[in-house]
This record gives sequence, C-alpha cells and structure tokens, in this order.
Amino acid sequence: MSRGLIACILLSLISSSGLAMANKPEDGKKVYGWVEKTTLEPWGVELKTKLDSGALTSSLHATDVDIFEKNDEDWVRFTVDVEDEATGKKVKKTFEKPRYRKVIIRGAGGEERRPVVLMNICMGDTIYEEQFTLNDRSDMIYPVLLGRRTLSHLGYLDVTETFLHEPDCDQASVIKRDKDQEDDEDIDD
Repeated sequence: MSRGLIACILLSLISSSGLAMANKPEDGKKVYGWVEKTTLEPWGVELKTKLDSGALTSSLHATDVDIFEKNDEDWVRFTVDVEDEATGKKVKKTFEKPRYRKVIIRGAGGEERRPVVLMNICMGDTIYEEQFTLNDRSDMIYPVLLGRRTLSHLGYLDVTETFLHEPDCDQASVIKRDKDQEDDEDIDD
C-alpha cells in the first residue's frame, strides 16, 4: 500500500471516529476561517475580514485620519469608505473616537505611527469591542484585518476554511468589552 493511501485511510478513520476537532473543539470555543464576514457595529456595514495571526493589533481601513483635542483628551476623526458586502454598494461614514493609544508598526517599508481606537465588530452572534489601528487599506483586498489580540478573544483559526460564520448581531447580542479581555504581554503603548 502506498504512503498516500495509508495517510488517506488514517485521516478518514480519525475524522469518522470523532477525533478530529477542527470544527467542533471540545472546549466550546468557536472555530473561524482565515476570511470571515463581519459587521461594524452599530453601523451594520458588512465587510470581508482577514484573520491574520502574523499581526498583533487589528487594522481597519480608514482615510482622512485626524487627531484632535476634545475635553483635554486626544480624539481621532476618520472616514471609513468601503463596499458593503451585503448590498454591494459603496458606503461611507465619518467616526470620532477617543484615541485609545498609539502604536509603531514595523514592516519591510520601515516604521509608521498609527492611532488605535476601540471599535465594535460583530463576529457570528457576538459583538467584540476591539483595538484597531487606522490605516489606508484601499490597496488591500480586505478592509479589516484581525490580529492576534482579537483572535485570542474569538477562539480558533482554521487556515483551511473561509466564511464559517455569518454576522448575526442585534440589540440582544452579547458584547465582550476590550477592558474585560486579557491581552498579549508584548504590547507597546
């Protein structure tokens, strides 16, 4: 018997015996694909979102990012101009949020400073208040990228799957607040 055939038989036996946990982990945590549909709440616009374990902090497509002072605190005004996946229409909204913190993003192109704001995002039937850097992602396929900090709050990532959950949040949905989550220790403020 060839090695390939043996591997197929073993995989079949594991799957049929219930030992495979890819989509049904025993600890009750959900499994997400590497691309999911989400909604920004309470706006409700549906977006394709990439789940990326290579990034620490999540990122949201934003233009016209302006930091200003309000009530002796730093705030950020920014515009989200995206295609709503549910309707196929271009939608645009300007937000004003307190600046939660600022980060330095290091990549192949050097360093870049970005503001971080808290935004609500619906994944499945739960709303997560998460930290997002604001960056012009117009040249990217996905307007939202969820990094490890957010992924640690969600559950498991199956890199072989996409679109395992439809966003289905409403007024009664559970909201998991950023302050109630445990974050990675490698955060630079």
